[in-house]
Amino acid sequence: MPHRHICDVLEEMRIADKTKNYSYMNGLIEETQTMANRMEDALYNHKDYNQLHDQVKELKKIKTKLIKSIKDKGGKVSDELDSKYL
Repeated sequence: MPHRHICDVLEEMRIADKTKNYSYMNGLIEETQTMANRMEDALYNHKDYNQLHDQVKELKKIKTKLIKSIKDKGGKVSDELDSKYL
């Protein structure tokens, strides 16, 4: 099934109003609501992703500072912990 946009569904609502055929209006309203809910969910997920990405960047900076502090004091850090991928 091809992707439909909210604008397409709204256009169908306008056509239904022009022809005064409201028999399928409830279905179009439900479809619009579902699309809007999915759009809102996607926006919140994107916002959450960006917040988590920022937190990871901050934690990596803190980790780097801690490792440097440990090494400056003569301590050892395992290669696994010192990995840039953690």
